[in-house]
Amino acid sequence: MTGIAVIILNYDALDLTIDCVDSLIEDSLLPKDTRIVVADNASPSQDMKSLREAAIERDWGDRVTLVEHSENRGFSAGNNGAIEVADALFGPSRLYLLLNPDTRVRTGAVARLATFLDENPNAGIAGSRLEDPDGTPQACAFRFPGVASELESTIRVGPFTRLLENWRVAPDMPDRPSRIDWVSGASLMVKREVVEAVGLLDEAYFLYYEELDFCLRASKAGFECWHVPESRVVHLVGQSTNVTKRDAAARRRPAYWFHSRRRYFVKHHGQFYALLADLAWLAGQAGFRLRQLASSRSRSEPRLLTDFMRHSWLKV
Repeated sequence: MTGIAVIILNYDALDLTIDCVDSLIEDSLLPKDTRIVVADNASPSQDMKSLREAAIERDWGDRVTLVEHSENRGFSAGNNGAIEVADALFGPSRLYLLLNPDTRVRTGAVARLATFLDENPNAGIAGSRLEDPDGTPQACAFRFPGVASELESTIRVGPFTRLLENWRVAPDMPDRPSRIDWVSGASLMVKREVVEAVGLLDEAYFLYYEELDFCLRASKAGFECWHVPESRVVHLVGQSTNVTKRDAAARRRPAYWFHSRRRYFVKHHGQFYALLADLAWLAGQAGFRLRQLASSRSRSEPRLLTDFMRHSWLKV
């Protein structure tokens, strides 16, 4: 069994991916037994040719393995395929790190996740502290969602938020390693034992909810999930997908977000619970819209309610 396999899935994010790889290679504390695998997920801009050129120009050598997928089957399938290639080339790794292309690791980030998992036998998954380039922390450690959290996350009104504080999906996290339900897939390290017990990512998720699903399956199998803030990773939010990108323009959510959300609730909680979660989400949105109308504000995502009905209920 080999050491650590870092998996980076590129899709039309060439410059970000190159910067991400560079940050790993420049990390003086990166464990010597680390293999970096960059998989291109059939980027329309033919990024694979440019990645090969970058590997030569930047002298990545045998530290980086490039993998070319013939089609884009989503985040889960792309990462799974890269893991399978890594296993075939180097043998099964004891640790796998899923790392978004829109990230840059701070010095020691990978080593600190690996050390934590090595020193804590009950921990199966560990996630980094994600932060802005200036060090401002981002939400990256979460509770499992449910009916109450679906209401709280959409209504966004002070009294409800305070009342539902214990069900808020993204709680405030302390500056020390803390157990949590699930962590962001932007920088998520998992032990080989977890993969052997629960399998790889569920490929029915095209994008979003796949790491949530994976962490819940791991939890059901008896593995703990931890947030490790000493592992610091800069995350350029939404740059690789443009869905959660921070700017003034509200974007329309893609259909696969709604499909993934519904799959998660039906798969793990059943049709009736999924319906209750949908009703809570809609009630929260209604309350939020009413508050916007009362204050003459307009910041809603385009066609959010109609898309929710179409993709979550009508499923056309």
